[in-house]
Amino acid sequence: MSGPEKVLVGCGAGFSGDRLDAPEPVVRSLIAAGGPAAIMFETLGERTLALAQLAKLENPERGYEPLLERLLAPILDACLKHRVTILGNFGAANPQAAARAIRALGQRLGCRPMKIAVVSGDDIAAAGLLPQLQAEDGTPLATGPVISANAYLGAAPLVEALAAGADVVVTGRVADPSLALAPFIHHHGWSLDDLPRIACGTLAGHLLECGAQVTGGYYADPGIKDVPDPHAIGFPIVEMAADGSFVVGKAGKTGGLVDRHTVTEQILYEIHDPAAYLTPDVTLDVTGVALSDQGRDRVRVTGAAGHARPERLKVTIGLDGGWLGEGEISYAGPNAVARARLALDVVRRRLGPGLRMRGDIIGLASVFNDDAGTWLDAQTAEPDDVRLRIAVASNDRAEADRAHEEVLALYTCGPAGGGGVRGATRRRIATESGYIPRDLVRPAVEIQS
Repeated sequence: MSGPEKVLVGCGAGFSGDRLDAPEPVVRSLIAAGGPAAIMFETLGERTLALAQLAKLENPERGYEPLLERLLAPILDACLKHRVTILGNFGAANPQAAARAIRALGQRLGCRPMKIAVVSGDDIAAAGLLPQLQAEDGTPLATGPVISANAYLGAAPLVEALAAGADVVVTGRVADPSLALAPFIHHHGWSLDDLPRIACGTLAGHLLECGAQVTGGYYADPGIKDVPDPHAIGFPIVEMAADGSFVVGKAGKTGGLVDRHTVTEQILYEIHDPAAYLTPDVTLDVTGVALSDQGRDRVRVTGAAGHARPERLKVTIGLDGGWLGEGEISYAGPNAVARARLALDVVRRRLGPGLRMRGDIIGLASVFNDDAGTWLDAQTAEPDDVRLRIAVASNDRAEADRAHEEVLALYTCGPAGGGGVRGATRRRIATESGYIPRDLVRPAVEIQS
C-alpha cells in the first residue's frame, strides 16, 4: 500500500512571543489542501528554558510557554476536527503542565476528546547527568550555578508519539527541525536510518523553524528587498514528497514573499558549516541544494545530503547571570545632547568605577557605542531629541537597582529638562553550550487520553 503523495507541515510560531494571529491562516491552508498535515510551534530560545525553569520554581503549574493558550485557542478545535496534528516545544521546562493546560483549553472550547503525548528526557539536570557534560573537545565541562541544562532531542520520540495516535505532541527541548521532521517520517514511513530523506526533512524543518523569516520577514529591506504587505505576513508551509523533494510556500491570502532569495537566506541562517550542520537526527549537508521557482510564493528544494548523526547531543546550559538594572530619561530641545552628556557623566561619577555600567545616548548613538562612551566625541550631528539609557550589571540586586534610582533622581537634581523616566531590574540568564554522549539521554513518551 503506497503512502500519501505529499505531507504538509506549517509553522505557527518561530519563537516565544511570535504573532498570535499567525497560526490561523496556516491551519486554514493546511485544511484546504487536504491530506496528512501538521503544524509546528517552535518557541524555545537559548535563554527561554532557563526563564521557564525560574517560573516553574515560583509556581509548579507554570514553566511552559506563557502564550500557549492564546496561541492554540483559535486553532485547536479546527485541528482536532480535521486531523491536523499539533507539535510544539512549548512545554519548555514543564511539558506535563502544558499538556494539562491544553486539555483544559479544549474542554473550555468544547473540543472533542484529544490524545496528548508528552515527550520528556531532555532535562539532564533532573536526570542527574550534569557530571557527564563535556566541552567541545570532549573534556569534562565545569559550569557555574546551573538553572537549567537541556539536551536537544531528535525526532525519534516524536515519531513514537505520532505512531501512538497523538493529536498534540508536547515537548521540552528538541531540535527545532525535528518538530517538522517527525510528521514527514511518520506519514511517509521513512526509516530513521534513511539519511538522504532524513536530511531533506531536516532541511525542511530548518526552513520552517523561524516562522516568517523564510517568508520575507527578516529579509525585508525597503527599496532594496521589498516585501508585500509585511503587516500581514504569512507563515511558511512545506509540501514534502515521499522522495524527500519539497516545496516551500506560505499560508494563503497573506502578505510576505517566498522566492529563491528568501529561501537561500534561511538555509544559511545559523549554519556554521554548510557541509556539516549538526543535528540530533543527521549531519546535514546543504552544499548541493538546488532551488527552483514553482510559481508565485513557491520554491522547490532538492539536493540535501545527509551523513551519520553525531555521537553526542548538544546541551544548552542556563546559568545565573545576576541582575540587570536599567534607567532611561529623555532630553529635548536646544542643547539636548549636551544635557544628556552631562547627565551621563553625573550618573557615571555617582555610581563609581566599581560597578559594571554602560551608558547610551539613543538618537546620537547606541548600538555602536562602547562601555567607555568613546563614540561621543566622534559625533558631529546634534539632534534635538535624545534618550539617555543607563544599565548596570551586578550579582547584587541592590547594586543593579541603582541604575533606575540614579536616573530617577535626575528629575530634580538635573541637568535641566529631563523627562519620561522609566526603569526596571530583572534577572540575567547566561548561556553555555556543552555536549553529552547520546546513549546517556533517555527520552520518554507518555500518552494521555
